[in-house]
Amino acid sequence: MDQGLAGKRVVVTGGTRGIGRATVLAFARCGAHVVACHRTESQHADSLARELAELGGQNRVVRTDVTSVAGARRLGDAVGAELGQLDVLVNNVGVDGAVPFAEISQTEWHRLIDHNVTAAHLVTQAVLGLLVDGASVVNIGSSVALRGRVNGVHYTASKAALIGFTRGLCKELGPRGIRVNTVAPGLTETEPGAGLPPQAVERIVGMTALGRICRPEDVAGAVLFLAGDTSRYVSGTTLNVDGGV
Repeated sequence: MDQGLAGKRVVVTGGTRGIGRATVLAFARCGAHVVACHRTESQHADSLARELAELGGQNRVVRTDVTSVAGARRLGDAVGAELGQLDVLVNNVGVDGAVPFAEISQTEWHRLIDHNVTAAHLVTQAVLGLLVDGASVVNIGSSVALRGRVNGVHYTASKAALIGFTRGLCKELGPRGIRVNTVAPGLTETEPGAGLPPQAVERIVGMTALGRICRPEDVAGAVLFLAGDTSRYVSGTTLNVDGGV
């Protein structure tokens, strides 16, 4: 079934690598117009800009730090100038951290909270006036939020907070027909073996019903579903994309 994404105006934060990049390209291939943002100059940003140019459409890659108020507003201004209004917002920016609870510093705690929760808050506020009635907001969380993880209390807490953010925001924006949902991936292979030792990968695969690690394209598919017409009565939900852990 056609998801009705052609011509949609989309912004994806953290859009140059991994899940974000797969999501940006998936929307562009559907005929959407996409603004992707990134924080630092890199070959990933340059290559994404080239790929988007080859696909055609009204696409742009913007450099800004969305963990700050000024950076989020800069993104909002760029989206307004490029797209005018907005049909889909994907809050994808996020970082991981593996530190025993007793050793989590204030700096490390705030690094995860700022990237995994505050950025979604700031960007959503910055583009709120651009969202059309019936728009879709999709937050990228983690299935860890529902299970917890050793050496990841701050990561788990930040992703759990994103679920609460989703539940509260869907109530406020619902009267405008705007849907707000979270996609919660399992361990995702953004690099070979997800950057883990082989024995760790083997253990995780053994826990997964589908017998493999999540790929960025798996998550992008779920995002497109929540952004599209076939999920028009889905709001406030957390969609696990973890292969059945």
